[in-house]
Amino acid sequence: MTPSTESNDDGDVLWRTNDDLRARSGLAHYLRFTRAHRGIHHTSYRSLWRWSVDELAAFWSSIWEFESIAASAPPSTVLAAPRMPGAEWFPGARLNYAEHLLRRFADRPEAEALVVVPEAEPPQVVTAGRLRREAGSLAAALRRLGVQPGDRVAAYLPNTAHAVVGLIACASMGAIWSICSPDLGSGAVVRRFRQLAPRVLLFADGYRHGGRVHPRHTEVAGIVAGLPSLRHVIEVSDAGGPVRGHAPLPGAVTWHDWDELTSGDEPLTFAQVPFDHPLWVLFSSGTTGIPKGIVHGHGGILLEHCKALRLHNDLRPGDRFLLVANTSWMVWNLLVSGLLLGATPVLLDGSPTHPALGRIWEIAAAQRVAVLGVGAGYLHACRNAGLRPASQYALDGVRTLISTGSPLSEPGFRWVYADVGPQVWLTSTSGGTEVCSAFVGGVPLEPVRAGRIQGPCLGVDTQAWDSAGTQLLRAPGELVITRPMPSMPLHLWDDPRGERYRASYFATYPGVWRHGDVIEFDRDGSCVIHGRSDSTLNRKGVRIGSGEIYSVVEILPDVKEALVLGVEEGEGYYMPLFVVLAHGADVATAKQRIAAAIREQLSPRHVPDEIIAMPGIPHTRTGKKLEVPIKRLLQGAPVDQVADPGSVDDPALLHLFARFAEERKR
Repeated sequence: MTPSTESNDDGDVLWRTNDDLRARSGLAHYLRFTRAHRGIHHTSYRSLWRWSVDELAAFWSSIWEFESIAASAPPSTVLAAPRMPGAEWFPGARLNYAEHLLRRFADRPEAEALVVVPEAEPPQVVTAGRLRREAGSLAAALRRLGVQPGDRVAAYLPNTAHAVVGLIACASMGAIWSICSPDLGSGAVVRRFRQLAPRVLLFADGYRHGGRVHPRHTEVAGIVAGLPSLRHVIEVSDAGGPVRGHAPLPGAVTWHDWDELTSGDEPLTFAQVPFDHPLWVLFSSGTTGIPKGIVHGHGGILLEHCKALRLHNDLRPGDRFLLVANTSWMVWNLLVSGLLLGATPVLLDGSPTHPALGRIWEIAAAQRVAVLGVGAGYLHACRNAGLRPASQYALDGVRTLISTGSPLSEPGFRWVYADVGPQVWLTSTSGGTEVCSAFVGGVPLEPVRAGRIQGPCLGVDTQAWDSAGTQLLRAPGELVITRPMPSMPLHLWDDPRGERYRASYFATYPGVWRHGDVIEFDRDGSCVIHGRSDSTLNRKGVRIGSGEIYSVVEILPDVKEALVLGVEEGEGYYMPLFVVLAHGADVATAKQRIAAAIREQLSPRHVPDEIIAMPGIPHTRTGKKLEVPIKRLLQGAPVDQVADPGSVDDPALLHLFARFAEERKR
């Protein structure tokens, strides 16, 4: 397979594939497999991708065979109903996601299954044998507590081995798992978990972050009080001081001794469940109402994660694998799925930037991480701070660097190849919690172009459409998926007729998934995400993605972060730019530099009506800027209607923006 030559501009190519990837990457192995077992020979990635979406059943059947999926009952077909929503995948198949998580370690009990890197303690290795024993004992304990297949088990845990043990135990028995990070407040957690009526809660009564211990006694008590369905709560950590000795948690029996529950020798068994049996419930950010409970199935996640990790991120058996994420973000689920391929997830517990911004690079070097995933915002912060990781740390073992969470700017790409290393394959990725995976991302046999995602993922018919449903090329449009994916939600929780599901994703284009992002494809299949379509700027009839402005503004030395909005006001249009300035920056000078940079690098049309210095920009707990909620504040909506405060990293900033909106209105 050779790289595509359809690009119009070869000058922005920063990296080309090497002999190792051509021979040993997961994608290379898959191409040889399809040639030998299917008689299919593809001469380019575009050809392979086109086959994967035109022949969906054949493609996903090949992934099933390539990954040697173990099913106690075979499927009667691959795709019985190709409609969206409601596609029916692999009917009749019975399997278990947790069984596949551990099967590559079955004969290697001393192999490293997990590496936990706490903030204040030395790294800890969890062997495969220990992980299996603890999960088996916890599953047995949950059965004794009355948990049955289909029951919900909730968790309020940081990124430690406890959370992985809990997920494996629940999945092994067919119970449904859901987890929130302990940095979420009790109100936000209750708004999520109360929908599920969980029977058991696993909790940590504290967590460490930024050099401090954060006790969560009050939050745990509030969560338990707000979940009348609970019958048992299990304490798994005393990082913030033991809960025992405090008032009893009402309505539940508290088990304090996690070690006692998980130190037995009960064998870990795997309930064989239908392909579409619920595995876990993830939640949307909750910035515009009650968070949506997104239900994924055992089989869909199993296939999608095997494909995404092996073919699009080149994760290999024996690799150490670090994705920087807390347990509330779908990226954590993808990190755990590294076990599917026999890789070793590295669990970073605590702040990724404490005591210094370069901590992630230090960990990647010390732990010999082969596949590293960080947010684009982190890469921009490192660039702006003048970090040169390659000169400080031994990063030659990092084969894949994944950038996600938001678009990575062209200067961000160039910084990686100048200061992280020319050997790194940089894969910019974009997807969603809804599918717990990526729509567009890395292709290890294609070139990396500055500022661009390499292409659509296999089996994902991603396109850019205009408002009339016409496909666009080299112009921004709505990101749509025209054919089903196995990991699309089975349904949304408590949405029995599917009304909320259809309204969220299929109302604009019936039968076609509209994700809410603005995307632009080039002729070679590479693409750029311009931002959210519901926060897209539309000035004088010209659509402008917020990401275009951030890519210019957030690389300026005076600017730490920015937020741009387009607000319809009767017949007028107000486009403010809020900026958080670097310490010591002169406000007037910084504003002049920002306006000049936007005018010169974009156009006069992109220059905002007003530039306002703010002490901070509010985000969701997973790091997304609250563009739409702040826009609604400026349109007059009250704070309590635009966002769930528990889902915001700094709720006080919402009130600051609300005061700005009120003053502007006056």
